[in-house]
Amino acid sequence: MAAIKSGTCAHVKHIESIPTADKALSRLACPRLSFSDCGSSFHKSTRIIQRGCTITKAHIDDTDRFHEFDLNAGQSFRSALCRVTASAAAAALCFHGFIGSPAVAQSLTIVFPASKIHEVTEAQRTLVETWGLVRETYVDPTFNHQDWDSKLEETMKQILPVKTADAAYGKIQNMLATLGDPFTRLVSPKEYQSFKITNDGVLQGVGLLIASDRETGKLVVISSLEGGPADRAGIHSGDELVQIDDEVLIGMDGDKAASKLRGPAGTPVKLKIRSEGATIEQGEADMREVKIIRENITITPVFAAVLPHTAPDGHLAKLGYLRLSSFSQNAVADMEKAISGLENEGAESYILDLRNNPGGLVKAGLDVAQLWLDGTEVLVNTVDRDGNTFPISVTDSHALTHDPLAILVNGGSASASEILAGALHDNGRAVLIGSKTYGKGKIQSVTEFGDGSALFVTVAKYLSPAFHEIDQVGIAPDVQCSPGDVDGSARGPFSGAAGIEQDSCVVTAEHQLGIF
Repeated sequence: MAAIKSGTCAHVKHIESIPTADKALSRLACPRLSFSDCGSSFHKSTRIIQRGCTITKAHIDDTDRFHEFDLNAGQSFRSALCRVTASAAAAALCFHGFIGSPAVAQSLTIVFPASKIHEVTEAQRTLVETWGLVRETYVDPTFNHQDWDSKLEETMKQILPVKTADAAYGKIQNMLATLGDPFTRLVSPKEYQSFKITNDGVLQGVGLLIASDRETGKLVVISSLEGGPADRAGIHSGDELVQIDDEVLIGMDGDKAASKLRGPAGTPVKLKIRSEGATIEQGEADMREVKIIRENITITPVFAAVLPHTAPDGHLAKLGYLRLSSFSQNAVADMEKAISGLENEGAESYILDLRNNPGGLVKAGLDVAQLWLDGTEVLVNTVDRDGNTFPISVTDSHALTHDPLAILVNGGSASASEILAGALHDNGRAVLIGSKTYGKGKIQSVTEFGDGSALFVTVAKYLSPAFHEIDQVGIAPDVQCSPGDVDGSARGPFSGAAGIEQDSCVVTAEHQLGIF
């Protein structure tokens, strides 16, 4: 399989980087911003003491040239920001940087009052990093038709009097909200940990997928990972999770409960379970307590099965069914293994089910596309903040199979799912069946900060290989089938093969592939 180069960054971890076949595209994924740790001094006098500075290199390496700030605008900006220091009574937060190319770089020092509360001071640093990354990489250079430079001073003033980190981060989130882009956001350390678990495909826990019942509010087991700790303990789909260790779960949401089930491998957790069909009135009669030891759990996003059929000419035809639930880091390897296995079992045609797949890692979506394509086809076109369009292509790719392919999509198919569906459809490799996709045609880079929080920034939008708009439009299938025939809530890395052959969209795909 041909590789696609991906822009990388030295100081941050970009989880959803933009793969590129051209060095010039690396600026979409990675501005060369550098932030060092900064100390703020507290002094009894009213004089501002500058002990440490954060270095912000404002130019971006773009092959043969540098992006430059407008010097006049930069000088005006410096003056405006330095006025903030007039209100500093005892402390200062100092940020130092450069404007322009290396040959004519001018020093820019920004001084802000520093909060006396340590966690708020850390939020001030996060604000500056957030503001700088948005300034240099956000896809809309007008920042929703507002003066982005003034937002730093404005938000810093709002943060200074607050007493808690939560309140300070709320001010940063409010600043980002003015962009009018729900995908550009700052997430808490806890939220980011959940994101990483989803995309890494590895967690430490008991192997349960749970959800809150919409009608009763009970926490119900959707499924147990086959062979996992919970499955071996006899916990099944439909069971109610009543208690974790000594904490009763009444009113607790699924995410919070899931976080309590996770923990270091080898540690015990005690669960109280009410069997499916039992009622609260039955009391303890149908409840049982189990002690489970947490393990390393690898979640595969790929489910594969062979669906045998009698072909019109009478021979036994084998259809390879593949369901991809997310684009995590192990999606490509798992998909490659599944396709190879189905080939060995004699599959003659394929269905790739992307329904209710919300996306994930863009690079994973492009790498999965390569498993089905030969040659040097364009996979997607990216459009940067200046309106420049760059095709991302594969070089010398070799498909694992050339058998006919149908892709199932619906309104829950988004982002990387739409990239994959568009790549295979526009290159004539697959027919699309289902209903119109979600329509998320934006790509985010993800930057993790020192406090564990992370910034998602929209850095580009994408078009299909045939230059079809996707964002807020979606991809229309070639053949419609009712999305109501599929219960998306039960789909995921834990679900099995039950009901596939009765799925009306699968039947429609089989007809399109000539099975009947």
